[in-house]
Amino acid sequence: MAKVDELDLQLIQHLRRDGRRSFREIAEELNVAEGTVYNRVTKLREQGVIRNFIVDVDYAKLGYDLTVIIGVIGSGGHLSEIEKKISTEKNVSAVYDVTGEYDAVVIAKLQDRDALNKLVKKINGLENVERTYTMVVLNVIKEQHGIELHEQQKD
Repeated sequence: MAKVDELDLQLIQHLRRDGRRSFREIAEELNVAEGTVYNRVTKLREQGVIRNFIVDVDYAKLGYDLTVIIGVIGSGGHLSEIEKKISTEKNVSAVYDVTGEYDAVVIAKLQDRDALNKLVKKINGLENVERTYTMVVLNVIKEQHGIELHEQQKD
């Protein structure tokens, strides 16, 4: 686990809300030097804490109205191979290795039922996939990448 302090967490929160904000603006809000912000962000990137600066896209406005959650059950010790193959699909936004009823959970954004049909058949056709269970999202209540961070309490 990377070592971060309260200032690092505040920087991450500012960048999560708007990754295009200048280091000068963030420094002014946090009452620190611009160089401090630059150095901290550089350190966080080198540690792999900040992996990327991304654009938050409303996919529905681009015609990707269908969000699906697919539970995948695989056979034997081939789960890692299955997950890697699924993760290469262009419409798949997340692949989680999970506990419980399924071995993996897949999140995908699609334009229509035909695209969903093709994706499900492709996943089911992968070697060592026993079965899938597909759920179609009816309404998105909350969807964001990331959570509000706070400094961990020391025992």
